[in-house]
This record gives sequence, structure tokens and C-alpha cells, in this order.
Amino acid sequence: MQTQRDERFLTRLNQHPALRERVETLLDIVDNVAGDCTKADAAEQAVLDEVRKLGQAALQGWATQAVPRATATVRQQQPALQGNGGKKSGGIRSSGSLPLANPSCAGPMDK
Repeated sequence: MQTQRDERFLTRLNQHPALRERVETLLDIVDNVAGDCTKADAAEQAVLDEVRKLGQAALQGWATQAVPRATATVRQQQPALQGNGGKKSGGIRSSGSLPLANPSCAGPMDK
């Protein structure tokens, strides 16, 4: 039934506020709410820009859900596997200049 389908769609859309905002903006362009899309070129550019933003929001939403799902799947497949909490060091900072392996590659600051 169309009403159930509409309700299901609105429920899903409301779970993704960024997507909802982009869809509302697209509808505003179609209805020319701002009144600035009086020519086809302007409307086309506005729609293209908004569709690009919609795609970015959709991929961000997907990634937000995909990472926890993938983590859960891996942990289920390999229960002994433990995360280490991420990288804690940016590396070791050099206290001096290192000799170059090929001195002919040295720049003016290295000589």
C-alpha cells in the first residue's frame, strides 16, 4: 500500500538528517523557492551541485554504518582478535640531520 511505503520512506529518511536536508534542498530547487533559478542553466547547475552534496552525504552515512558492521563481523569471525586502540605515536622525531645516501641529491639546505 502506498501509505505504508510512504511511512517507511519517511521513517528511513528521518534516520538520516543529512540526506533529508539535501532532498529538501533539491525540492526547493525544483519548486524554485528562492526564485533564483529562472533559467535552465542556473537550475541545472544548482541541481548538479546539490546532487553532488547528496552523494557525499549518502557515502558518509554509509561509511558511518559500514565501519561498525565490518568490525563486528571480523570480531565474530576471529574472537581472539583484539584492537589496539589505534596508533599512539606519530613516529620518532629526528634530533639532527641524517647523512644523505646520495650527496648529489642534496638541496641547497643540505650542503
